[in-house]
Amino acid sequence: MNKRPVRFFNTTGPCNPWDHYMLPPEERLVGAQLHRYISDNLYWVLHAPRQTGKTTFLQNWMRQINAGKEAAACYVSIETCQGVSDSKRAIPAICDAITGAVQKNNLPVPVSETGNPQSQLYDILSNWAKLVAPKLLVVLFDEVDVLEGEALISFLRQLRSGFANRGIGMFPTSVALVGVRDLKDYVTAAKDGIALNPGSPFNIKSDSASLSNFSKEDVKNLFAQRTVETGQEITGEALDYIWDQSRGQPWIVNSLFQRATMRVLKEDCYDTVTIAHTEEARQQMVLARETHLDALAARLEIQEVRKVMEALITGEPNPGLLESDEYRICSDLGLVTLEEGTPCISNPIYREIIARQMTFSTQAAIQKPEWQWKTPDGSLDMDTLLKEFQKFWRKHSAVWEAQSNYHEAFPHLLLMAFLQRVLNGGGEIDREYAAGRGRMDLAVHYNAKTYIIEVKLIHYYDTLNEVKKEGLKQIVRYRDTVDKNAPAYLVIFDRRPESIEKSWEEKIQWLAEEDITIVGC
Repeated sequence: MNKRPVRFFNTTGPCNPWDHYMLPPEERLVGAQLHRYISDNLYWVLHAPRQTGKTTFLQNWMRQINAGKEAAACYVSIETCQGVSDSKRAIPAICDAITGAVQKNNLPVPVSETGNPQSQLYDILSNWAKLVAPKLLVVLFDEVDVLEGEALISFLRQLRSGFANRGIGMFPTSVALVGVRDLKDYVTAAKDGIALNPGSPFNIKSDSASLSNFSKEDVKNLFAQRTVETGQEITGEALDYIWDQSRGQPWIVNSLFQRATMRVLKEDCYDTVTIAHTEEARQQMVLARETHLDALAARLEIQEVRKVMEALITGEPNPGLLESDEYRICSDLGLVTLEEGTPCISNPIYREIIARQMTFSTQAAIQKPEWQWKTPDGSLDMDTLLKEFQKFWRKHSAVWEAQSNYHEAFPHLLLMAFLQRVLNGGGEIDREYAAGRGRMDLAVHYNAKTYIIEVKLIHYYDTLNEVKKEGLKQIVRYRDTVDKNAPAYLVIFDRRPESIEKSWEEKIQWLAEEDITIVGC
């Protein structure tokens, strides 16, 4: 067939079925009862990570509602209120957003008869309900989580004031409040961390729903639309790779498909997409630091996120992690998930981006190596590289750790920054880390060769022999899954308080245990 496609894989803004390959987003709703929200006059919350399809769903559902005769629906984004905590500024801005959305959708334009921000939203919504009568009014508020402080409380109080009188010609009968996190988190934050009480302005919701990632079958079906339209096919191996790297995160899936079909393969080329094309697409995406991935990295500045990331990187047991508010926040942001009951980063792409971001400033501060770190055949001289790291650790670790936000994970982050600085884009590092694993595993790929590094810590409750024995077993298992013939290095950082009293000659070690090198720091 190979005819020029009308549609493409979209990564910017909401999807629509006439421009983009897309799957019905409502099929991924979890905990929602769409059929009841209008018929039973219910208010509800939809929260899901960014770039998972929330806006696409809302606009698609709005079109479906408006195609009928029962109700008038309107999508309203209040993103312009981001960072505005003053209700005197935020509420008029929300009312302006409502007016703009109404005009865009050719609906009757409501007005507010009061300039008082404490009742202006209630007033304009009441007026709007009168204008669309005898139809029900359904309002879909997106980006609600940008509101904060007094502005958020005022917004929710005015919705609550109208809730009891909702009905045709009175007030919106159904309202969806949509954002990244469940609204109760933001209300608690707006009230200085005080938990909600029965008099909360948001005790009127019926459901708190979410939106799941694509399933493996969804990923296959999404590309199948392009095959039907253009004749271009994709190998099963390439599909498996995209699923493995994305774990179904919609933006990542679309980005990998888009890059593979429009950049790795040129736009007018319809050759079969292979795993080599998708691997190149992944590398391009990571290095490009696209908007979604940059926004993801910015989340690492949140204190609660830093606490969870440190637990995942070190792999140390944390019995209360899953029940903590910090973990729930990271889950709502789409940063973490559970695999076989173990908390870990949501997908390998995020794992790569998060590690790169956490080591970026440190990497930039490390001078370009002047020592010889390659062998004559162009492969890595990993022995020399790690011996140079030992010197670097001895010279800089104390000062640099004092400036770090990650005390427990500092050794892991400094080692990764050092490796990345030496490789300087010429190789790749696969990282395996998760809570409770007790280590971090690194597979360094350079010039068609692989090198295995495992990082472990000695704590006050450990002994060197115990950590060494456990580490040797773990690194053998990890190497067997990557490359059985790869050189392996067990890097151990002594973090016990008494190690401060030890001399560097005692702490810096280089030992051989069969075919594994033990690097003490």
